[in-house]
Amino acid sequence: MNEGIVVIVRSIIGFFTLLIFARILGKQQISQLTFFDYVLGITIGSIAASLSVDLSSRAWPHWVGLTVWAVIVWALQWFTLKCRPAAKYIVGEPTVVIMNGQIMEDAMRSIRYTLGDVLEQLRDKGIFDLNQVGFAVVETNGKVSVLLKPEFLPATPKDLKLTTQSSGLSTELIYDGLIINENLKQANVDKLWLENELKTKGISHISEVFLATIDSAGTLYLDTYKDHMK
Repeated sequence: MNEGIVVIVRSIIGFFTLLIFARILGKQQISQLTFFDYVLGITIGSIAASLSVDLSSRAWPHWVGLTVWAVIVWALQWFTLKCRPAAKYIVGEPTVVIMNGQIMEDAMRSIRYTLGDVLEQLRDKGIFDLNQVGFAVVETNGKVSVLLKPEFLPATPKDLKLTTQSSGLSTELIYDGLIINENLKQANVDKLWLENELKTKGISHISEVFLATIDSAGTLYLDTYKDHMK
C-alpha cells in the first residue's frame, strides 16, 4: 500500500482516538493545566504523532500505548477526586507567597518561584504596589491569584447601597444570517417581532445580520455583515 495512504489512514485513526480520549478526560486537562498535566499532554500527543507517521512499526502498539496513557490519566483524575491527600502530592496545592504585603521567601523557594515571576503576574493584573496586596497565592497551574486589602478593593453596588437588576445571559436569535427558532420561543418573541425590530434599525432582511442577541431585559444587540465602519 502507498505510504501516503497509510499515513492518512493512521492519522485519521490517531485524530479520532485523541478526540474520544479528550472527551472522556474532560476539560480538567485544559482548565487546570498543571506541570504534571502538561507532561502527560505532551507524551500523549507524541504517541499520537508516532502512530501517524512512524511507518517502521505497526500501528497497534502505538494505539495500545496511547490507550494506556489515557487510562492512566483518567485513573489519576478519579483518584485525586476521591482522595484529597493523594491530590496534594500528585497535583500539588496552592502556596501563599505574599501575606499582608510581606513576601514569603521560604514558600517561594519551596516551589522554585522567583520574585520576578510574582511581580510580573501582579503587573499583569494591574497591581504595581505590594502594599495593596492582602494575599497572593500561586495556584497549582502556576498562576497567581490575588486578594487586595479591603481599602484597595473597588467599590461595589452593595457597598454603595444601590439596587441592581440581573441582566441574565443573552440569547442568540440570529446567527450567521439564520434565525434560531428554539431561542425565539425561549425569549418569548416571534419572527414578526424580530423582523419589525430589524426594520426600525434599517435592516431589510435577516440575511444581512451576522449576530442578534436579546437579554432578559429585552435589549436587542445586532451586528450586521456590513458594519459601515472605516
